[in-house]
Amino acid sequence: MSEEIKDMQYGDSQIQVLEGLEAVRKRPGMYIGTTSVKGLHHLIYEIVDNSIDEALAGFCDFIDVSLNDDGSVTVVDDGRGVPSGMHPKANRPTLEVIFTILHAGGKFGGGGYQIAGGLHGVGASVVNALSNKLIVRNKRDGKEYGISFEKGKVSEEFHEIGPTDGHGLTVQFWPDDTIFETVEFDRNLVITRLREQAFLNAGICIRFRDLRNGDEPFEETFCYEGGIRSFVEYLNEQKGVSVLHEDVIYVSGSKDTSIAEVAMQYNDSYNNLILSFANNMHTIDGGTHETGFRVALTKVLNDYGKKYNILKNEEKLTGEDVLEGLTAIVSVKLEDAQFESQTKAKLGNSEIRTLVSGIVQEKLETYLEENPASAKIIIEKSIAAARAREAAKKARELTRRKGLLESSSLPHKLADCNERRPEFTELYLVEGDSAGGTAKDGRESHFQAILPLRGKILNVEKSHLDRIYSSDSIVPLIQALGCGIGTEFDISKLRYGKIIIMADADVDGSHIRTLLLTFFFRHMRPLIDEGHIFAAVPPLYKVSRGKAVRYAYSDEEKDLAVAELGGNVSIERYKGLGEMDKEQLWETTMDPERRILKRITVDDALKADALFSVLMGDKVEPRRAFIQENAKYVTNLDI
Repeated sequence: MSEEIKDMQYGDSQIQVLEGLEAVRKRPGMYIGTTSVKGLHHLIYEIVDNSIDEALAGFCDFIDVSLNDDGSVTVVDDGRGVPSGMHPKANRPTLEVIFTILHAGGKFGGGGYQIAGGLHGVGASVVNALSNKLIVRNKRDGKEYGISFEKGKVSEEFHEIGPTDGHGLTVQFWPDDTIFETVEFDRNLVITRLREQAFLNAGICIRFRDLRNGDEPFEETFCYEGGIRSFVEYLNEQKGVSVLHEDVIYVSGSKDTSIAEVAMQYNDSYNNLILSFANNMHTIDGGTHETGFRVALTKVLNDYGKKYNILKNEEKLTGEDVLEGLTAIVSVKLEDAQFESQTKAKLGNSEIRTLVSGIVQEKLETYLEENPASAKIIIEKSIAAARAREAAKKARELTRRKGLLESSSLPHKLADCNERRPEFTELYLVEGDSAGGTAKDGRESHFQAILPLRGKILNVEKSHLDRIYSSDSIVPLIQALGCGIGTEFDISKLRYGKIIIMADADVDGSHIRTLLLTFFFRHMRPLIDEGHIFAAVPPLYKVSRGKAVRYAYSDEEKDLAVAELGGNVSIERYKGLGEMDKEQLWETTMDPERRILKRITVDDALKADALFSVLMGDKVEPRRAFIQENAKYVTNLDI
């Protein structure tokens, strides 16, 4: 043991005690999951969820959310407001206690809330801890009260402002830019969340305003009397699919204080969209409520198919088969929801599985009996999925027999690298043979491999697995990566540590990037989860004057480069990577010291996946227009 280690002291004084909200500021990821864009938006959700809980309790009808020009967010509701007296145990104003003490709130029992999404009592205090400044205005019992904080600590003591006829809570906060990677809120992310809440709580109205552009403020109000049935209709409309039965199937039921409801409708696509919620929290990793739904759906369709001889011989539908083409919302509300983390990604209550399964089994059986035409369409859709699954299995086996999926078989267009250790290698997926040839000439062959993408990338939204295994655009990619897809995926066989999508900085490049991201998301998800997928950011312009050269990645950067160089400058607009010579491609997009790479997250992939609503269409111009309008979700740094 070295003398240095011997001298290190480990005693009572080394045990740190973080008081108040210090723990949140020290380890924010424990409370909001991440300090990236996702974590930033989680602050809004925590405050809005408290207002939603007021709505669940029957005391709130309207919520107003504003993104302000000064970088703050304001959330206003017309609920009961917060009790305005002194807390009997803390001997401090109750409003101060709620915003400064972890695990303080009205959702631990005692009659404040029977059903609530915020169960841990940390939401308001965590938002306060992670904000530079937070202001609260509380209207209750005919009076308005106020209190303010800076970095979680009281900056303006609790005080009475004056009389009021209103009621409810107003919270305005400024995220701490020393904690978050960015403090720029994404309008579309906020809208998506607020729209969900309006669907899940029929009758409540939520107004959203983006006031950051003072000359052109944006405003939209969400209010849906149809609840989750309207939600399903909306999702199918957004996906641009044709529904197979006109009505949305809706079932609901309760036991004790727990309530469950399911809305579902089949469409002509090959993929499913199942969204589950517990106390209005989107459980992105599912849980017992989603499991109960899937198990019951599989059993009911198998039983019906056998009863009426629609399923022949030994045919049996799997859970995968009955989900094809299904859009469904599973929503439960319960008194003691058990989430796996503060971010509430997965529900763990075992009794909810039984409740959801029983309701779906009983009421879906009744629906099928009463609607035989719809029942036949649904069963035949699932049977077609089962047969396609078998066809995919045969296609996979045939492809394997040909050696195309063996790790020793590499696509002939792949320009491989010399390094064999995956953690030191990169695979560039390059749009077109022209750019592919330039990339091969300009790369560092020791660790960079190049795979030109041949023709149009297969749209996996419109394709069963049997087509994927015979696709000229997808099979070479599967070969190059070497880790298989779907249930056979094995990340330990991955041949490259970085997989970099290098597409043109235009609409067609966005299209290709979207198709690839959706393929990875649906069939090689661990590559995204473990951070192996990247998007290269190619420049849009080359601005030069004499020997001085500047590359610009946006119109704003181009204008800055022109101003910097001054005089008679030459501006070259890159219409495609193939227009660059190997030196230009290297120094702008492939040189590890100078290139810009965007690591693809699950959120990024979900955004790309959502754009398939239009990518599925056969009409080119509407598709191109839609992508161009939403290009920031699939291009460059704003993916």
